Order: sequence, then C-alpha cells, then structure tokens
Amino acid sequence: MFLSSAVPALSAVVVAAEKEEFDPNTVTPGVMGFVVTFLVAVAVLLLILDMTRRIRRTNYRAQVQEQLDAEERAEAEGAAESSDAGEPAAAGADASDAPAEPGAAKRD
Repeated sequence: MFLSSAVPALSAVVVAAEKEEFDPNTVTPGVMGFVVTFLVAVAVLLLILDMTRRIRRTNYRAQVQEQLDAEERAEAEGAAESSDAGEPAAAGADASDAPAEPGAAKRD
C-alpha cells in the first residue's frame, strides 16, 4: 500500500529534477561540507596518534617483560649452581673440604 503511493510521488520528484537546470560549477558542498570534512580529518589524526602511543607502550611493556624474564632465569640458574656447590657440605662433609667457588678444584 505504501509502495503504490510512493512510486508516483518519486516519479514526480524525478521529473521535476530533470526539468530544473543547474550549473555544475556552482554546486559546492558549502561551509557545512568543509566543517564536516575538517572534523573527520581531525578525528582521524587523533586516532592515529592514540594508536601510535598504544603500540609504543605495548612494545615497551614487552621489552621490560623480556628483561624481567631474563633476570629471573639468570637468578634461578645462579641459585641452582649455588645449591649444586652446597651439596657436599649438606651431605655431612666438612666445610673446609668444600671448594670456595663452584667449579674450583680442592687442593691438598
């Protein structure tokens, strides 16, 4: 029902538009078009700056996490080596028998 009444109205608008002539050189988006385009450009610029900041922050966090993981691994390896060197002393051997440094040979 709505469609049957819309078709004649639409055809009347099309016929009126065909009869009206305009100069394509005078048709412009106007001030409103400029304002909307400018606001879209500003919004895009702000989004790009925000995205760059977030990516940079994510990269820095990943680098810091890698450094912390490397420090924890080095600390764990150091603790494992010191516990390996302390095994003879814990097994009942005299402290003077244990080498002063891991890997150092005992001298008699």
